[in-house]
Amino acid sequence: MTFDPNQPPRSRPNDPTQPVEVQHYGPPPRDTGHGSWQAAPAWSSRPPAPPQPARVRSGLGALPIIAIAVVAGIVAGAFSAVAVTNLMPAPVADAPASATGSPNANPVSDVRIDESSAVITAVDKITPAVVTIQTRGGGFLGATAGTGSGFIFDSRGFILTNRHVVQDATELTVILNDGRRFPGTVYGIDTLTDLAIVTIDADDLPEAPVGTSSGLEPGQLAIAIGNPLGYENTVTTGVVSGLGRQITASDASQTSAEQLNNLIQTDAAINPGNSGGPLINSAGQVIGVNTAVSTSAQGLGFAIPIDVAKPIMEQAINGEELVRPYIGVRYMPVTPAIAEDQDLPVDYGALVSSGSDQPAVIPGSPAEAAGVQAGDVIVAVDGEQISVDTDLSMLIVGHDPGDTVTLRVLRGNSAQEIEVTLGELPSDL
Repeated sequence: MTFDPNQPPRSRPNDPTQPVEVQHYGPPPRDTGHGSWQAAPAWSSRPPAPPQPARVRSGLGALPIIAIAVVAGIVAGAFSAVAVTNLMPAPVADAPASATGSPNANPVSDVRIDESSAVITAVDKITPAVVTIQTRGGGFLGATAGTGSGFIFDSRGFILTNRHVVQDATELTVILNDGRRFPGTVYGIDTLTDLAIVTIDADDLPEAPVGTSSGLEPGQLAIAIGNPLGYENTVTTGVVSGLGRQITASDASQTSAEQLNNLIQTDAAINPGNSGGPLINSAGQVIGVNTAVSTSAQGLGFAIPIDVAKPIMEQAINGEELVRPYIGVRYMPVTPAIAEDQDLPVDYGALVSSGSDQPAVIPGSPAEAAGVQAGDVIVAVDGEQISVDTDLSMLIVGHDPGDTVTLRVLRGNSAQEIEVTLGELPSDL
């Protein structure tokens, strides 16, 4: 696997009308009012459904159907010809014409609109590395069985998936794309967001091409791959619908929930069993990890950006414990509306603030030791300005515990530089 773990991810604007906790760094989450978001479960406790036999329909006879098909084909062909020829260069003046007056050069039949071909090529690149994860045991309601997805990011048997797929399991079985089955072991659980790493005892495995979530743009192609309801290597397509989304995700039993932040929103269908599977771009590179879907709306799926996962992927490859950096402040992203409401001197940055009876600066944290105070506005980290595209948490996540960062802080009408030595994020925050 080739990637740069230090490349800073890119985030997107948050909702300016309410404070939002950015996982373990911001003010406590509020009820988003978006109904119920389910973190996959994205697994299914049901066995794979057998294929349904084809059903012969009665109705129109063969000739009317053929006639309708021919007419539809002619109409569709006419529209296709118009659409394609608008994209083609004008024919040269001396190009010979057919009897109907249409130019023979560059006929429509020779022009290919390659979107479907790009999807097929991208899927072919990633599919060998996509796995099914079957789990047994644990759970609030006793022994359970479930199915999720994951993908191999290192040929020595390292697999990235969702935390909620494996967290309560006592037994894991990993099924490769070629049908081989291996017992799986949870290498580590991410303390920051809904990610986990599983290992299997195997070598020379196919690796998923890992891309970057930095620079994603709404509207670009997104492809989700996984094993919904046990149907292996199911492919759905859509677009990147939004960036920097925050949701409250609950498990299948609705007994627990957590705030997930800085997510990629997509309308590529993410169904039960897709959790942990890759969200890829048109080049077949992983840009996110499918993690949640709305149960009260259609076309609303969410994935964790791959750049958020890269630090723990690197730690696992190096044989290290999975840890995350920690400042110890709760904050709300500053927008022009918040700046006006709070009478702040700037309309960007992170306003250190409390909420729901929780302190703005966590007692005993690196931020408290460094002298950060409630009401401070953090405007930059190591000289990089905090903005709607680059928030505080995303500037910290690429560091390691023990690193020292310099915060530029506005306190009242004065600015100061505060050095903070990052701690290790506690698992209970």
